[in-house]
Parts: sequence; C-alpha cells; structure tokens
Amino acid sequence: MGEKVLMKGNEVIGEAAIRAGCRYYFGYPITPQTEIAHYMAKKMPEAGGVFLQAESEIAAINMVYGAASTGARVMTSSSSPGMSLKQEGISYASCAQLPAVIVNIVRCGPGLGGILPGQCDYFQAVKGGGHGDYKMVVIAPSSVQELYELTVEAFNIADKYRILVMIMGDGILGQMMEPVEFKDKEEIITVEKNWAVTGTQMKREHNVITSISTDPEVMERWNLTLQEKYALITENEPKVESFNCENADIIVTAFGSVARIVKSVIPMAQKEGIKVGLIRPITLWPFPESEFQKYADVPKAFLDVEMNAGQMLEDVKMALNGKNEVHFHGRMGGMVPNQQDILNKIKEILKNK
Repeated sequence: MGEKVLMKGNEVIGEAAIRAGCRYYFGYPITPQTEIAHYMAKKMPEAGGVFLQAESEIAAINMVYGAASTGARVMTSSSSPGMSLKQEGISYASCAQLPAVIVNIVRCGPGLGGILPGQCDYFQAVKGGGHGDYKMVVIAPSSVQELYELTVEAFNIADKYRILVMIMGDGILGQMMEPVEFKDKEEIITVEKNWAVTGTQMKREHNVITSISTDPEVMERWNLTLQEKYALITENEPKVESFNCENADIIVTAFGSVARIVKSVIPMAQKEGIKVGLIRPITLWPFPESEFQKYADVPKAFLDVEMNAGQMLEDVKMALNGKNEVHFHGRMGGMVPNQQDILNKIKEILKNK
C-alpha cells in the first residue's frame, strides 16, 4: 500500500475506476455526484481514455451499452432522479449480459427531492428498477477507503459474471473527505471476452449484442441463463460485516453511512450496560441472508436503521424468517439518524422485552 491521501469520496470513485482499467466514462451532472464527472473529465484523457458528458442520463446509459459491447471497462454515475431515467437502458444491458459499473450517490426523494443524502433507492437498486426479471450486484460502501476498494472490485465482479454492478452510496459518502490508501498495484482479473463486438477480420462468426427476441422459447432460455447466473452470484458473492454480535442484547442492522453512526452508538450503549451488535450488509444484492440466520436467536430483538421509510427492512425480515422480531428507525427527506435517537429506540425496545 502507498501513502494516505486526503480525498473526497466522489473523486476517489473516479480514481478507483481509472486504476481498475476503466477507459470510458459517460455521464451527466447532477448533485451530489457531479465531482465524479469533474474528476473523470480531467483524469480520463490523461489515462488514454474517453470522457463524454452526454446530453442526458438516457443517452449516457446507452453509450455505456455500446462501449460495454466491445468488452471495454466502462462506467456511468448519477444520483436518484438520474438513475430513474437510466432504468430502461439498465434492463437492456442486463438482458444482453453486458458488464459495466454504475454509481448512484443517492439523494432524498421522491420526485426531484433535494440534494441531501438518502437511502431511498434501495428498492429500485436491489429489486430491479427497470422492466423484466433481472438483477444487478449492488454494493454499499461505508467509508471513502471502501469507495476505492469496492469500486475496483465492482469492475472485477462485472467482468467475472458479465453483469452490471452498482456502487450505491449517498450524499454523505460522496461529499465527505477522508484519508484513503491506494495500492501500488490493483488486483485486476482478466477474462476472455469472446462474446464482444470487436470486428471479425473475417476470422470468426459475427458476434451480435442484442436485448430482443420475438421467439418466446429463445427469450425464456435467455431468462433462465440469467437466473442461473444470479443463483451462482447469490452463493458466491454476499459480503457483510458483523461486529459485536456474540451475546448481544440487540442487533442493529444498517448499511452505508448509517452503519457508521450505529457503530458510534455501540460504546454509548455499553456505558449503560447494553450490548449492541451490528450487521452491516456490504452487498445489498446478493443480500447476506446467512449472516442474519447465524445470529437470529442471539439478541432479544433486531433493529433496522435506514435513511428511508424501511426498505431494507423487508429483506431483514425475510432473512430472519420469523425467528426474531424486527423493529425499525428511519429518517427521510435528507434528515440523518443521530446517535441519541438510535440509543433511545434501543432502550425503548429492550424496556418492553
């Protein structure tokens, strides 16, 4: 590892992508992720790559489709309303099994919302915000260091499985500055992309990248191929952090920047004789169900904390499958859960046990 550098989260994502071999970036400015585009506009030409500010988010995702079809490593980024506009292209790219990385630095909603942070795009990201039976791998970092490491990993996962991978952060992570330590050399997997459109030179059959077939049997086979892939990813790729869960009185679950807040509640609770554990899903899809099952019978209750109305709550309940009760504490509209409110909620839950 090299020296630590103080950098803004959004800029770290751009630097990580370049270090991971990304040479095409297509995007459109929207707060609070615009610094990614700024950084790529400056750095991508220096790396021998292409930066292009598209005329819209719709154009940007379709440019990603084109570049990914050639086997190139490509990225786009946006924030919540912009991600809504990308959904059709995301579905098309998923059907065509194109690897690419998409960044969503989430802001509050619904509608245009505001530029303050939120986690209200969870459903859109993990349930498939576009049409059809498709999935993306969704990764939720909780620090600037993780923004770097998991962005590099996102490109590797995308190539390994021929799948779209989303880095889902929020306005806090995108705008905060923290020390980040870059590796001297990245671990970049190389995958033979014999499916890519690269020009045949009359030496092989044409490759065709498409998202449509009017033959229902063909279309079903495509769907079954995708479902087999998703089953493999579900088995191999869940990522999770568990902290202080053994013999915990209550286990709190949170992702992204909210998990950082929960970690700071743990010593506060300890002073009052309450042992609080944390389960932090790092991959929101595939969801780390087995970790919840592992600790299902340990605490008196679970508490899910999010910056939304309770979207991950459904997955937590399904993972526990009725083995324990799950409570919820959330803030919306750009409001951020604070330590004292979370601690008060914990005490209220345990008082009634």
